[in-house]
Amino acid sequence: MDSRDELMDHIPRLRRYARALIHNRQLADDLVQDTLERALARLHQFKAGTDLRAWLFTIMHNVFVNQLRRAAARAPHLSFDDDGIAEVEFAQPAGQMRSLEMRDLDFALQRLPAEQREVVLLIGLEEMSYADVALALDIPIGTVMSRLSRGRERLRNLMAGVQPVQRLRVVR
Repeated sequence: MDSRDELMDHIPRLRRYARALIHNRQLADDLVQDTLERALARLHQFKAGTDLRAWLFTIMHNVFVNQLRRAAARAPHLSFDDDGIAEVEFAQPAGQMRSLEMRDLDFALQRLPAEQREVVLLIGLEEMSYADVALALDIPIGTVMSRLSRGRERLRNLMAGVQPVQRLRVVR
């Protein structure tokens, strides 16, 4: 199988990860397109016999981080107040518990720091090994494990509605 054909087989995984990471269908599709463009332009750099999926996720991670940096430099973040939205807007028909749980999980994932969210999604959603995640994100395996542990703990707290404990910094 040609590397270009194999690359096409990974598009559904890239799209799923991008959508979970960004939470905006159009921006996620743009991220996948940018990733594929970069991969095709640098296909000569791919080492035959290595994991193409890990290589593609490494490219996607780098593109995503670069986009975040550019966006942070351009515009300030503005938050919105949920109190301005009528409660009736949040109503769900009975029997939709699974849908609500997925919505809550998605909401909680979006509140994780990007570093933790990436690791949680790559291991939990994409079922990548710690070693593959470490390779894709260019971080040590120990960092993968600690980010995963902190990310899972924070997800549990967010899903349970528990506010994280704020640690006080001692200034000397």
